[in-house]
Amino acid sequence: MFIQTEATPNPATLKFIPGRSVLSGGTADYRAEDDANESPLAARLFEITGVTGVFLGSDFISVTKGETDWQHLKPAILGAIMEHFMSGAPVVTTGEGNDVAEGNYDPADEQIVSTIKELLETRVRPAVAQDGGDITFQGFRKGIVYLQMRGACSGCPSSTATLRHGIENLLRHFCPEVQEVQAI
Repeated sequence: MFIQTEATPNPATLKFIPGRSVLSGGTADYRAEDDANESPLAARLFEITGVTGVFLGSDFISVTKGETDWQHLKPAILGAIMEHFMSGAPVVTTGEGNDVAEGNYDPADEQIVSTIKELLETRVRPAVAQDGGDITFQGFRKGIVYLQMRGACSGCPSSTATLRHGIENLLRHFCPEVQEVQAI
């Protein structure tokens, strides 16, 4: 089994691509070992000292580290991923992923929210998945779109610029009702 690795804009996160499906639907984000009970793969990765976050996408795994150097962590992570897939154990045991709910908004804004969600789904999420992360819609109130940054995007130094200059401008262009984008 050959596992590719890619750097992400977040220096604390690496993207691992095992060359096979990881999650067939949705994504899963684990920020602590206690959160990873439903994922044998994430639990295995958290056993490695220095791993502080695991994000599972359709065909990749993003791993976030603490203070440990990648040169020490990377071989252990590669070994754990390979062992997991070779064992035949499921990636998650309960359903597929832990995507967040559809968000909070006024039903009168249904058309605007529908456009926002479509733009996020077709233009934003594929782009951030390339960087090992995900962005999910959390709500829309009084012109403000609330989004949750997940995976490599969570804690990334460039995430503020991504929100302000990328996503906010895109949403404003297609939805004049959008005044601002905020991460929660």
